Amino acid sequence: MKKKVAVRHPVKTIRKSQPSRPLRRAAPEREQPSAKSHHKYIFVIGGVMSGVGKGIASSSIGTLLSAKGFKVNLVKVDPYLNVDAGTMNPTEHGEVFVLNSGLETDQDMGNYERFLGRDLYPDDYVTSGMVYKTVIERERALEYGGKCVEAVPHIRDEIVSRFEHSAKVHKSDISIIEIGGTVGDYQNIMFIEAARVLKIHHPHDVAFIMVSYLPIPGTLGEMKTRPTQHAVYNLASYGVTTDIIIARASIPLDNRRKEKIATACNIPANRVISAPDIKSIYDVPINFKHDHLGEIILETLNLPARKTGEAFVEWMKMANGIKNHDKHTVNIAIVGKYFNTGDFILSDSYISVLEAIKFSAYANGVKPIIHTVNARDFEGKELGGSRKEQGGSKVRGGSPSSLLHAPYSSLDAMDGIIVPGGFGESGIEGKLNVIRYARENNIPYFGLCYGMQLMTIEYARNVLGLKGAHTAEIDPKSPHLVIDIMPDQKKKIAEGNYGGSMRLGRYPAKLSKGTIANEAYCSARSQIAGSRLQKDSKFQAPNTKQAPAQTIFERHRHRYEVNPKYIQQLEDGGLIFSGKSPDGTLMEIAELPRTGGKNNHPFFLGTQFHPEFLARPLSPHPLFTEFMKSAKERNKELGDRSQELEGRSSEKLIQTEALSVIDSDHGDLEDIPELKIQ
Repeated sequence: MKKKVAVRHPVKTIRKSQPSRPLRRAAPEREQPSAKSHHKYIFVIGGVMSGVGKGIASSSIGTLLSAKGFKVNLVKVDPYLNVDAGTMNPTEHGEVFVLNSGLETDQDMGNYERFLGRDLYPDDYVTSGMVYKTVIERERALEYGGKCVEAVPHIRDEIVSRFEHSAKVHKSDISIIEIGGTVGDYQNIMFIEAARVLKIHHPHDVAFIMVSYLPIPGTLGEMKTRPTQHAVYNLASYGVTTDIIIARASIPLDNRRKEKIATACNIPANRVISAPDIKSIYDVPINFKHDHLGEIILETLNLPARKTGEAFVEWMKMANGIKNHDKHTVNIAIVGKYFNTGDFILSDSYISVLEAIKFSAYANGVKPIIHTVNARDFEGKELGGSRKEQGGSKVRGGSPSSLLHAPYSSLDAMDGIIVPGGFGESGIEGKLNVIRYARENNIPYFGLCYGMQLMTIEYARNVLGLKGAHTAEIDPKSPHLVIDIMPDQKKKIAEGNYGGSMRLGRYPAKLSKGTIANEAYCSARSQIAGSRLQKDSKFQAPNTKQAPAQTIFERHRHRYEVNPKYIQQLEDGGLIFSGKSPDGTLMEIAELPRTGGKNNHPFFLGTQFHPEFLARPLSPHPLFTEFMKSAKERNKELGDRSQELEGRSSEKLIQTEALSVIDSDHGDLEDIPELKIQ
């Protein structure tokens, strides 16, 4: 008797049991999965502690093997009981990354997409919550035929089935599966058990890589290998033998310690890969290539050797190009509320935004100096008027008009300001004050999701004179609900249905001719950063008068939209909605014109979607690129005082590109000084 399809393909069962959740909305069609003989599996497991680099190591291995011509798929395992990452606090878990399908995932999935340069599927993400939910739903549907349902074999076999299904969906040669957490954690034991069973069934097709940490205690000044040895021993107690060790440390691993680890862990010395802290995470695949990690993996998996293809040459050019822009810098402020966690500054909450800034900055030939700004510092403080109104100085770092009150004068040193996505009331008035200051003083401004809604509110209050204009999320009794909840969301909130119920995933938008947004997408041509222009659209020269209106596809994550009752009033007041849903009911992009409008501005633009999710190292997002272009022009106009600003910045620095924090459990970060507020 043939097995039921639901048993073989658990993802379909989840989709069937949640018909109200639009996981596949507007997602590209895929071919039916088919089996592939001798499929290979690589399991990446952490040792000693979290945050050592499993995410970037997995992404880099995928990049290397793809460059050798293998079809690779990456899978992220999160062992927590959440069904997805959508309900978790960003300050605790980092950014929520949204796939085309609408699935809310761990930020590692963003690293995977950026390194591989392609979109991932919901089949590539697994949580304990997903697994247990599926098994329990089957038990309720009597699909186990009255058997006693247990962790072993039912949970374990469900995990194995998901790993196999992801490989079949991609029709890949090699699956790289990152198991979250650290060996020894209770939460990930069942996933390691599933990997062990796969090894038993396919003894020549499964490899285990441990990404471990070698500490150098400050009082000793000597690198210690014993914690890594114990991590390997611990993994062996599960019945799993480590094949390759990626040794993370602040400095390179010497041959003596390589030999020591190799002998203690029963592997050849060349399979101990040194992975010291480096400046850019995009150098990691290059360093792995120099250490012949690709060849070692192929040997371990009994695969024939292959040369690295031309695709890797482009990667090397990109990675090397990053280092050539240090002399030309621009200062970008990110105004948010998800930065501080205890005594530390956490930039994981906005990791895709930070990476998107970097990609577009390098495309413009500059290096971004990113400054975190706490929105709460701007609450309850009057602006005191704009520089335009008061005839203040335009020289960066000079003394603006005496009527300008701190902390707003600190923003004069910025070449651009970004307000990223977020939720809730905290810091909202501070953000509105910053947005007003950017608009009135011609500082390039880019609002993302919530940042677009807030710029609309600010415009309604201070330009249209709609006193008390607000969003229904914060003040449902406002006399002017410029931002209101989407009709289909009201019932979900009333029922307490918060998880996976927002407008999520990939949706289309039509752009208007003669706008900044349309110009940006058209001038990007083949580098549309994954936005996927319609096939019948033709790229033309970046002339907005000649460029055709485009239809784009972008990723969303929100419940609230611009209230249709105020659209005409906002447009009559000079705000341009340059991107709309195909039926014209949802406002996707808002902007002020550069010339010929009521309130001209060099770059004052916001998106209801999240463009950062589609920015890639080799294909920067066009809107970020246009924003950075405006920031570069402002920098040139006001004079480059970046070095002076860096010297005045906070000493609390986080190395965004440092390999020391490359694991997406704790992020991929860049030099981020906190802007001093007087």
